[in-house]
Amino acid sequence: MESSIIIETIVKVIVVLAVFSALAGFTTYIERKVLAFMQRRLGPTNVGPYGLLQIAADGIKLFTKEDIIPANVNRPIFMVAPIITAATAFIAMSAIPFFPEFEMFGYTVKPIISDINVGVLFVMSVGAVGLYGPLLAGMSSANKWALLGGARTAIQLLSYEVVSGLALLAPLMMIGSLSLIDINNYQAGGVSNWIIWSQPVAFVLFVIAGFAETNRTPFDLLEHEAELVAGYATEYSGMRWGMFFIGEYANLFTISFLVALIFLGGFEPLWFIPGGLAIVLKVMFLIFLFLWTRASWPHIRPDQLMWLCWKVLMPLAVLNILVTGFVLMF
Repeated sequence: MESSIIIETIVKVIVVLAVFSALAGFTTYIERKVLAFMQRRLGPTNVGPYGLLQIAADGIKLFTKEDIIPANVNRPIFMVAPIITAATAFIAMSAIPFFPEFEMFGYTVKPIISDINVGVLFVMSVGAVGLYGPLLAGMSSANKWALLGGARTAIQLLSYEVVSGLALLAPLMMIGSLSLIDINNYQAGGVSNWIIWSQPVAFVLFVIAGFAETNRTPFDLLEHEAELVAGYATEYSGMRWGMFFIGEYANLFTISFLVALIFLGGFEPLWFIPGGLAIVLKVMFLIFLFLWTRASWPHIRPDQLMWLCWKVLMPLAVLNILVTGFVLMF
């Protein structure tokens, strides 16, 4: 029995790594096409039909491009920083239930690597560790622009992790569990039971914090090309550079699954749509929302980023917790 559980877990790990690594690359193609459509351009067109093989071309380029390590960097830290970013992004996925249980060859499969009772806390904690990747990359690069990008990383991610944590407190007070499966089951019974209706403020706060934590426009100040050359990744090339962005797109899926599971009914059936397809459609819509925002919203300044966090979002999150507490008490 134990050996079968170990084998099942190994298979799940391999599937998650393979699928989401491929999806990270495919999302770059979709992003280019969506942005091109919204900005009256064509996007990738030359490599393969409709430019679909651009993903393969980019992958080949990253794997074969010369890996340059500048002379004055702190070599061990410089080399390990991209690994931290990519590894934490995939480790966080281990506590996410992607689909409902299903039968395969007479065996019940749970589409979650590790069903732990503090799933939300685990995902948020591991995601927070991911900030060490860009931070260490900037500090080890012996480059003033990379260092400034690393400093922005620490300020932005630490600030907005507080907002996302406070935003989740209110719905968790209602549910009484940190398990993502329990949170999903709490919303069984139809669209009217989705937590977004009882916690709209928490939903908006968490989505905004998700933009900041995944380094998406308008909060993409970690490697803001117009000001910092390429921020913390200035000195990186080849696959080391690519690992930062594999981690970024993997985090995009993690945040989207969290929003779908906590606020949008998770993998509960949606009218005539089965649960597995329902959560895929929700995640696809949220990914599109991230891309849509990039196409239509300008960058904000670092001081505006901090003002929004500490003077608008933080007070709103605390107020939402107080109101939820009073409602639950009375």
